[in-house]
Amino acid sequence: MLDLDISISALPGVGPKIKEKLERVGLRQISDLLFYFPRKWEDYRNFTPIAWCRRDEEVTIKGIIIKVEKERTRLRNMMIVKARVQDETGEINAVWFNQGFMERMVRANQKVTLHGKVDFDWKNKERVLASPILVKEEKIVPVYSEGAGISSKIYEKIIKSALAVADNLEEWLPDEVKEEHDLINLAEAIKQIHHPSSFEALNAAKLRLAFDELFLIALSMAEARAELKKEKGLPVKIDEELLKKFTSKLPYILTDAQRKATWEIIKDVERGRPMNRLVEGDVGSGKTVVGTMAALAVINNGYQVAWMAPTEILARQHYKNVADMLNFFGIKIALVTGNLKEDYTDADMIIGTHALIQDNMVYKNLGLVIVDEQHRFGVAQRSKLRNKQHEDRMPHLLSMTATPIPRTLALALYGDLEISIINQMPEGRQKVKTQVVSPTDRQKAYDFIKAEILKGRQAFVICPLIESSNSKIPDGQIDLFEVERKSAVKEFEKLSKNVFPDLSIGLLHGRMKAKEKELIMNDFSKGKINILVATAVVEVGIDIPNATVMMIEGAERFGLAQLHQFRGRVGRGKSQAYCLLFSESWSDTTKLRLQALVESNDGFELAERDLQLRGPGELAGIRQSGLPDLKMASLTDTILIKKARVSAERLIARGLNRYPLLNKKLDEFEHSRHLE
Repeated sequence: MLDLDISISALPGVGPKIKEKLERVGLRQISDLLFYFPRKWEDYRNFTPIAWCRRDEEVTIKGIIIKVEKERTRLRNMMIVKARVQDETGEINAVWFNQGFMERMVRANQKVTLHGKVDFDWKNKERVLASPILVKEEKIVPVYSEGAGISSKIYEKIIKSALAVADNLEEWLPDEVKEEHDLINLAEAIKQIHHPSSFEALNAAKLRLAFDELFLIALSMAEARAELKKEKGLPVKIDEELLKKFTSKLPYILTDAQRKATWEIIKDVERGRPMNRLVEGDVGSGKTVVGTMAALAVINNGYQVAWMAPTEILARQHYKNVADMLNFFGIKIALVTGNLKEDYTDADMIIGTHALIQDNMVYKNLGLVIVDEQHRFGVAQRSKLRNKQHEDRMPHLLSMTATPIPRTLALALYGDLEISIINQMPEGRQKVKTQVVSPTDRQKAYDFIKAEILKGRQAFVICPLIESSNSKIPDGQIDLFEVERKSAVKEFEKLSKNVFPDLSIGLLHGRMKAKEKELIMNDFSKGKINILVATAVVEVGIDIPNATVMMIEGAERFGLAQLHQFRGRVGRGKSQAYCLLFSESWSDTTKLRLQALVESNDGFELAERDLQLRGPGELAGIRQSGLPDLKMASLTDTILIKKARVSAERLIARGLNRYPLLNKKLDEFEHSRHLE
C-alpha cells in the first residue's frame, strides 16, 4: 500500500534509472512528488488561428495537414520532418528535428491539434511551429520542469500515480484561518494543482498553496520578532566627537541619506535590546562607510565586530577599504576566509566569509555582526555568534544590500527587520551612459572599447554562461536557428585570439578556485589586465575605479536589478563610463526592460520595474536571501501578504502550543530554511 513517506520506487514506472534521476533533483519520497508543482498549465481547449500566430508565443492550433515532407541537413546530417498545417485563416509549417518517428505520426489529410512555440525560419522567411506536441486530449495539461532529463509527460504520469495518497496529507492550517480566507483543503489543492478540472479549481488551488508559502514566512518572522523581544542587547554609548573626527578624515562629505541611516543605527544600538536592521543602498551609495561608522562606535565600547561578506574577493576588498578608513584610530583588523586565517585573538574587527560562523571561531566580546549582500541571519545563526563573555546578551545585527528591493518585497523578505534606505549618490559620482547595441554595430563597440583602453582605461565583458551549453542539448531538440549563446570561456577565446590579440584579456567565473580568482582580480585592479571577461561573479562589490566600459552579452538573461549591479562596477572613478547592452532576443518584454535601463540610473525604480515585468523570483539576490523557493506565491500580491501577516501575528500572540500540527509544520519549515 502506498503512503506519503515511502520511496518513489513503489510507484509504477519508476525503475532504478528513473529513481536515480528523480533523486538527483531531490525527489525521494512520494510526498516530494506531490509538491513538485507544474511550472505552467497549457489549455489545449483554447485555439489560436494560424494567421494570428506570433513569433515567440506558445500556441495551440487546430487544422488539417495538407503535406508532409522529410529531409536531411547537410551540416549535421539531421533528419527534419515538416508538416504543412492549414486552417480557415492560413497555413504554417510544423517542424520536428531528429524525430524521424514523427513521419509515422502525421500524414496528409489528417486533422490535428498541435501545441508549440512559434519561431521564425530565416532561410525560408516564414513562421514555423518548432517541435510541437501532438495533442491527443483537449484539456488543461500540467507542464513540469524537465529536471534531470525527465520529460514533462513522464512527470505527469508518475505524479498522477502519486496523487492516490494525496488524501493522507496532514492538514496543518487551522480551520479558523481557512474559513477566514476562504481556502480549500490541502489535499484538494494538491489534486487540482496537478490535474485541474477547470481554471476556477486551479485558481483555488493556487490561492491555497500561495497562502501556505506566505503564511509560513510570515509566521517564521513573527516568531523571530517575538523571540528577539525577549533577548537582552548590549547598550552602546555613542561618542559623537569620535564620529565627527571619523567623518572629518573622509575625502568627501556624507550624503543626507548616509547621515540618516547612521543616526537610525546609533539610536538602535543605544537601546538595551538587539538591533536588527537592514541598510538598502544603491550601487556606490556609500553603505560601507555607514557600516564602518557603526563598527567604530561599537568597538569604542570595548566590543568586537564581525563583518561577513559573501565572497573572498569582497571580503578582501572590505578589509582594505575599512582598514584605510580606520587607519587613524588604532583599530586592529583581522581577515578570516576559507583559505586564510589571520590571528584574530586580539582583533577589534574580524572581516571574512562564511568562515566567521564556523564552530571553531571563538569571539571574546562580540557586540556587532555586519552581514553584507543578502546573507540572512535569523535568531539561530546569531546565537552561533553570541558573545562568549555575555552569555545572556545578543550581539547587534546590521545587514547590508546593494540590491534595491521594492518596499512590498522588502516587507515579505525582511519583515523581522527595521529598514534604512540610502537613496542618494555621493556628490561628483557620474551617471553611466547606457546604450542597447544592435548586432550590426558590434565592431563599432569593439572599436570603442579599444579606444578607451588606449586612453589607459579598462573594460568588463559579462556573459550569462561559463561554458557553451550547445553540446548538452537533449536529443530531438536543437537551437533552431543556430543562435550563439554567449559563454565566458568562448568569449575569452574569441576576444584573445581574434578581436583584441594585442591586449591582455582575463577570465573570471565561479568554477575557478579562490586563489585563481584572487590572482585575476589583483592583476585587473593593478591594470595588468585590459579586459576582464566574466560571469555574474562580478555582480557584487568588485571595485575597479579605472574601468570605464561594461559590455553585457545576452542582457535579456539578467534581471534589471542585476544589470544595474553590473553597470555599477564601472563609473567609480573620475572618467565618464559606459554600459553597452547586447541581446539575443528582441521580444517586446526585452525591449521594455532594456529601455528602462537606458532611461534610469535609479536602482530602486529599476527594481520596481523588474518586479512588474519579471516577478520576484528574477530579482538579483532574492534566491540567496534565505527566502525559500516560492512555487505558487507572488510577492507582488500585497493583499495576500498582508492577510498572511495578520493571521500569523494573531496566532503567535495566542501561542502556537494551541496548534500542534501548525507548530510541527513551522519547525519543518525553519529546518529546511537553515540547511546550509
